[in-house]
Amino acid sequence: MPIAFLIQAGVLSNNFMLHAIGENMKKYVGIWLDHRQAVVVYFSKSRSLDNETQEIIERIESETERRVRLSGGSRSRKTPYGPQDISVDGKQEDRIKGQLRKYYQEIIKRISDADRILILGPGEAKIELKKEMEKSYQLADKINRIESADKMTQKQVAAKARKFFKPYL
Repeated sequence: MPIAFLIQAGVLSNNFMLHAIGENMKKYVGIWLDHRQAVVVYFSKSRSLDNETQEIIERIESETERRVRLSGGSRSRKTPYGPQDISVDGKQEDRIKGQLRKYYQEIIKRISDADRILILGPGEAKIELKKEMEKSYQLADKINRIESADKMTQKQVAAKARKFFKPYL
């Protein structure tokens, strides 16, 4: 019977998860993510005789700002009270890319000891995470599948990952 824990981001650390699961276990990870949040489901299978499967669900919030407000710009010359013309698209884009890179690195840090990885999600976030993971040679080989998936609840992510990893659990 799987044991499920819900870990809110920042309440319990990844070290807790590692100790809760144990060192002598196979670890499988299913991730659903977009640019705002990630739901990470950890499965572990004991290599001992009891063969117990543990399940941990964690939600990771992205700190990516949707619309970054930057100071600067100039008023039009016609009136000092007119709208400001701000030409900072490059700065805003660089800032968002940096925030996303930090978000992906946080996810990678938490799944670094996985034996197999399933990545789910809408849009580009899953591909961007894969590219960040490929920079770490130890994780690139562990990605089993990347699938498109619409918005999913934590239970739906866990069920989809459980079904995918069923042959290994």
